[in-house]
Amino acid sequence: MSSPKYDAVLFVSFGGPERREDVVPFLENVVRGKGVPRKRLRKVAEHYYAIGGKSPINDQNRALIAAVRAELVRRGSDLPLYWGNRNWHPLLPAALQGMSQDGVSRAIAFVTSAFSSYSGCRQYRENIDSAREAVVPDGLVVDKIRPFFNHPGFVDAMAGRVRSALAGFNETGRRKAKILFTAHSIPLAMASGCRYVEQLREASRLVGDRAGAADWELVFQSRSGHPSQPWLEPDVCDRLLELEGSATTHVCVAPIGFVSDHVEILFDLDVESAAAAGQAGLGFVRAGTVGTHPAFVSCVCDLIEERLQPDADRASVGRLPALPDACPADCCPPPRRRRSPGRAGGGPAAL
Repeated sequence: MSSPKYDAVLFVSFGGPERREDVVPFLENVVRGKGVPRKRLRKVAEHYYAIGGKSPINDQNRALIAAVRAELVRRGSDLPLYWGNRNWHPLLPAALQGMSQDGVSRAIAFVTSAFSSYSGCRQYRENIDSAREAVVPDGLVVDKIRPFFNHPGFVDAMAGRVRSALAGFNETGRRKAKILFTAHSIPLAMASGCRYVEQLREASRLVGDRAGAADWELVFQSRSGHPSQPWLEPDVCDRLLELEGSATTHVCVAPIGFVSDHVEILFDLDVESAAAAGQAGLGFVRAGTVGTHPAFVSCVCDLIEERLQPDADRASVGRLPALPDACPADCCPPPRRRRSPGRAGGGPAAL
């Protein structure tokens, strides 16, 4: 596989602390300029301390990068892979500086976010551009890979995680289980300017079909922001509590909106949602994120290859077409910032 246009791949993710001492500085990076009070920051830090003070997201990115590198080599590619995060080391500016020093002139950026929204797509493009302008203003071009919510590899990988989770129930539980697909809530004002909810519903439908799970719902989690600001609902914990006494006796929570684990999986789902399910008397399992599932690794490599080869098939499944490589200038507009104190739960699209 030759690359006449690109000479590197850049992985871009949210980042997360890797030791207890990193937690508060990391959160300060996440909420910088948002007017979040120190008291609230300390409260959110307790979520990280509750899971040991380390987010698994960086280790999972390392594992994904290693798996993608091995698969690209198997396919005949020798493209170097770099890695930069939005909020914690390795940070984007350092990654781009290293690329420039290595002579990279044009790179493909794979962002660990499958869906379109300001925080999950456009903001990453802005982060890349800001870092590039700060450290290598000339001579380096970085093009972001399209959102991949309906790529067959992503769908197959998530369906596999759902099937594996359902195996934790007995036969009756598996047959009667409701799937609650979860994604990070975002403000309604942000959601109205993008196709985030439409894409989530389509991906949930596709995964439900492939996993053989006809009873599913889309719910949201990890709300942040001022209490008076409307956000996407229903909240996963609220929905679990509503199921008490209903015909539903078993629930599988499937974090379709995330590709790797982090505090909003390990705390918001494994702790808070599990507790809500227990309170409601429900059997509870949590599906894994796609992580390094072979189908997802193949998906990432397919997305890289389609940018290297202009005539390559743009794989997609379902009712919505594959998204274009270049987003329109007015897509996914940024939200209006509120200066009043709010909740700093990691921010929308914390991948």
